[in-house]
Amino acid sequence: MLEQLKKEVYRANMMLVEKGLVINTWGNVSGIDREKGLVVIKPSGVEYSDLSPIDLPVLDLDGKVIEGNYKPSSDTATHLALYRAFPEIGGITHTHSLYATSFAQAGRGIKAYGTTHADYFPGIIPCSRKMTPGEIESDYELNTGNVIIETIAPIGADKIHACLVYSHGPFSWGKDAVASVDAAVVLEVVAQMAFNTEILQTAVNANGGIPMQQDLLMKHFNRKHGPNATYGQN
Repeated sequence: MLEQLKKEVYRANMMLVEKGLVINTWGNVSGIDREKGLVVIKPSGVEYSDLSPIDLPVLDLDGKVIEGNYKPSSDTATHLALYRAFPEIGGITHTHSLYATSFAQAGRGIKAYGTTHADYFPGIIPCSRKMTPGEIESDYELNTGNVIIETIAPIGADKIHACLVYSHGPFSWGKDAVASVDAAVVLEVVAQMAFNTEILQTAVNANGGIPMQQDLLMKHFNRKHGPNATYGQN
């Protein structure tokens, strides 16, 4: 079942290792077949070196396992919440990558300081609010998805492709599983650049850095993603 999607999601999970975004089993990628309403995701706690496409469980959007011998990722409910909330999402990545997670642990969004950021994000990459004790105690993984949805909904999942979860780490998404990993790679690089920028700017601004000009930000974002984008080939 969904053999091609399993291969794509497997490849995307392998990319996490290749790109240096995970150690041990600290991450997962999923993909969805919207026509069938089924999701393929990394199994929980399985080493990447031990994975093969046939090991990836298949679930419906209610979390029922349709196929597979392994338990799905412990973050499955978060992925499913995002798929239900945003039909435009085709793949989701979660990591504990060093710099993006550092911002999440500080409860800080990532400000736009330069054109590298603007090429991919139209402003600050947001961090969710703290979860309440009740949200943590009951349906924690589902509520993790809910706070991401709450944070992203005013912007739109088609406009911003990543969110930091307070004290936890980054989630990213895209049109498919591989695109969600690409977003995670860019997020981590941008987070590292922002971290370094804030260190360098500390001497001139004690509030954590000077954001880039808004018009320069939108110029770079729109030339890649705007209605009259000029980047790339026709």
